[in-house]
Amino acid sequence: MLKYKSNIENIERRIEKYWDERSADFSRVRRIELEGVSAANWRDMLTQDLPAGKPLKILDVGTGAGFFAAILSELGHKVTGVDMSGKMIDEAKKNLRELKLDAEFFKMDAQALTFADESFDAIVTRNLTWTLPDVMQGYREWKRVLKSGGVLINFDSDYGDRNFTRSDNGAHAEVTDKMLDECTEIKNSLRISTHTRPNWDVEFLQKLGFTVQCDFDISEKVHTDKNVPYDSTPLFKICATLI
Repeated sequence: MLKYKSNIENIERRIEKYWDERSADFSRVRRIELEGVSAANWRDMLTQDLPAGKPLKILDVGTGAGFFAAILSELGHKVTGVDMSGKMIDEAKKNLRELKLDAEFFKMDAQALTFADESFDAIVTRNLTWTLPDVMQGYREWKRVLKSGGVLINFDSDYGDRNFTRSDNGAHAEVTDKMLDECTEIKNSLRISTHTRPNWDVEFLQKLGFTVQCDFDISEKVHTDKNVPYDSTPLFKICATLI
């Protein structure tokens, strides 16, 4: 057990270091996306699945540079964003300050949240679960802080058998070869990479007591900005409602 915990902690340190190093460039790309044509696509995608009424209390898990936090804050919701990368949190705070939008941000482990039970009406996350050392624990924790009837909206990709390269439709054009190798090594060390997704996620969430709807590829609906580099891996959407 101690060896397993030590291994998880080592992976988490590597993940945090990786995203700290990528934070500035990642933030620049998200700002381009946020100020471009696909922002409206993301806004519509989120709105159609969120509970009716506002303001909602929404947790943005793995907020990164605050992309979802900005969109949802502008819609009038009360947004809390968390990320394990302190430098990403700094970028998120800076971006929302510059956009004159309001949200709370905390450096926090997505698998061990400090919020009370049933704190949020909705949870949103984008491209996070493929990087978590223990996705099952993450899902359990998100269920804990979600109110009954609340929704979890997860956008992610199945990178399990992928090696990240500079030719991923330009998505990694400004990432060094060393960092690409590190990303692939981290991904290969994670248990989630051995599962077939999103099928695995759907089955696990159903076991936790969610009703689940899944769209296996929404890439063409949201990746419409030609100024933003996206990789070619299908982007799935899971909308899970807590019964």
